[in-house]
Formats: sequence, structure tokens, C-alpha cells
Amino acid sequence: MVLYDNLPVYKESYDLLIQIFEVVKKFEKQYKYTIWDKIKNEIVDLITNIYRANSSFETRILNIKRAREQIEILKLYFRLSRDLKILSINKFADLALKIENLSKQLYSWEKSCIKN
Repeated sequence: MVLYDNLPVYKESYDLLIQIFEVVKKFEKQYKYTIWDKIKNEIVDLITNIYRANSSFETRILNIKRAREQIEILKLYFRLSRDLKILSINKFADLALKIENLSKQLYSWEKSCIKN
């Protein structure tokens, strides 16, 4: 079993978490403690499910599916942030690309588990 912190999907999600913490510093309090708290919690849960998927073969697919659900929730929050003009278009595009990359990695991981 590969150490969870060596997994590309784990590294990418952790980098996203760090980026979110940097982005949040610049926002008004009303958004920091509402939508951005939810985003940070979802990303932490996403990372937790990646760790769990890597550490337990019996629940691997379930945890990957949970992580993929969290990706969809994050997409919703990021879109809402953009529509409310909390995020610039450039920051939104950057975050959307990272989320899409994570989604593809999780999908590939899930498909490889199903084949085995």
C-alpha cells in the first residue's frame, strides 16, 4: 500500500486546501464564516476520505465515492462564490481546474478498483 501522503490525489487536494486558506484571508467576514467555512470543511473531509480509501481495502470504493460527492459539492460552492462575485474569474478558473483534476483522479482510482 502506498503511503497516503505520496498519492497524487492526496497531494493535489492538500494543495487545494492550502490555496483555499490563502484565498479566504482576503474576503469579508460575512463570507469567511459562512460559505468559506463550508468549503474548508468539505476539503478537509475530502482529504480524510482519500486517506480512508487508501488505508482500507474493504471500504475503498465507498470512500472514493464520498470523495467524489464532495468534489461536486465544492463545484457548487465555487460556482456560487463566483456568481456572488466573491471570487474573481481568474481565481475561479484556477480553482475549477484543480477541482476537475481531482475529480478525474478519483474517477480513475474508482475505475481501477472496480476492475480488480
